[in-house]
Amino acid sequence: MKKNIFYLIRLIIAACVGILSVAAFAGLFYNVKIFDLQLGALIQRVFVDFSIIALVLLAFILIMTLLFGRLYCSALCPLGILQEFFGIFKKKNSGMQKNLFFKYIIAAIAFGTLAGGTAYILRLAEPYTYFGSAFTFAALGIIAVTAIIVIVFIKDRFFCTNICPVGAVLGLISKFSVNRIYLQKDTCTSCGICGNICPSGCINTKEKTVDNEICIKCLKCLTVCPVNSAKYGMLHKEEIKFSPKRRQFVVIASTVAVFAVAVKAGAVIKNILSERFSDVILPPGALNESRFLNKCLNCNLCVKACPTNIIKKADGKYGAVSIDFSKGFCKFDCIECIRACPAGALQKFSLPEKQRIRIAMIAPPETEAPKAVEACPTEALLHNPEGGRPLFSATRCIGCAACKIKIPETNIEIFGVRNQRMI
Repeated sequence: MKKNIFYLIRLIIAACVGILSVAAFAGLFYNVKIFDLQLGALIQRVFVDFSIIALVLLAFILIMTLLFGRLYCSALCPLGILQEFFGIFKKKNSGMQKNLFFKYIIAAIAFGTLAGGTAYILRLAEPYTYFGSAFTFAALGIIAVTAIIVIVFIKDRFFCTNICPVGAVLGLISKFSVNRIYLQKDTCTSCGICGNICPSGCINTKEKTVDNEICIKCLKCLTVCPVNSAKYGMLHKEEIKFSPKRRQFVVIASTVAVFAVAVKAGAVIKNILSERFSDVILPPGALNESRFLNKCLNCNLCVKACPTNIIKKADGKYGAVSIDFSKGFCKFDCIECIRACPAGALQKFSLPEKQRIRIAMIAPPETEAPKAVEACPTEALLHNPEGGRPLFSATRCIGCAACKIKIPETNIEIFGVRNQRMI
């Protein structure tokens, strides 16, 4: 391969993001900036836990795509980087891919139901969620990522070009990007080398055209062209043609119609899920069971971020992550789960605010329990000057379970609360 500065920069960024992503989900450390740039999670965060920072990050990704194309898919998406890694072991790419219609329908359903109030459908198709759940050994993630890797060996990056809802959104923007991959027609010999190495199958070497909508901007074509005809940059205005056909109007109208129906369906799904929740204990910032069930993407990053390992993955009882106090207690001076959540499912509270959030409630011990009193960080349990059962202040208890876990011989019961509130 020839050296190309654009390709080398893209490769270095992708390698760094890939290594940091694996390290974060392995529980080695958590780098907030990487996962705050995951588009599906970021879109939800803007709507459910709005902040100027989230809006700026979303605008950054969209503007970057408008300027440079779908670099997100090859440099910032962990699942995209994982596919590129496995693509190394493939001898030959599968050739040109069609730009299929149904990816817009998938995107319309996923983001329409999200706009309607639930992330339930989005988390069944979102690439970041797939990556996170697979690397935390959740069944859905393992199955999905395994299938996507198999697709890589059969049809290259078909998931990215024709299934992924995030890719569909970025592809539409990339279609009109300022900088594009193109073939210089006066020097191109139609040798087919760039087409053979293209993982998204977007290069038509016979007609000397590139479909920049499905091009993931891996920039590999720039490194193999023997006559340097594969270019990345701005096209002349006369070379940029936009002539919508009847089929394109049908696609647009159908996608808009599906999105509108999905918004209404999202509201229905939200209500159904809200009626089916179980009595569970949730991480601080979840606010309530129904909201969290409809907002959590099940990426499981909070599971790995929790220093006491009390956050467990979704199961048959509850469809999102929850707390299991049999393994430990919620540390009073910790907000790692809140920091880790990139989607706004856990509301962004500061440490002093988190220390006032009631996530559960205890039934105080019936007998004297001096160690339990000492373990309580909020003084909800106090020594009884008359001896016997400790004094208990329900208005101070945040349900951290420190009294129960630190003093296992004490028969203290703990139960969930319907709504998390600050005390």
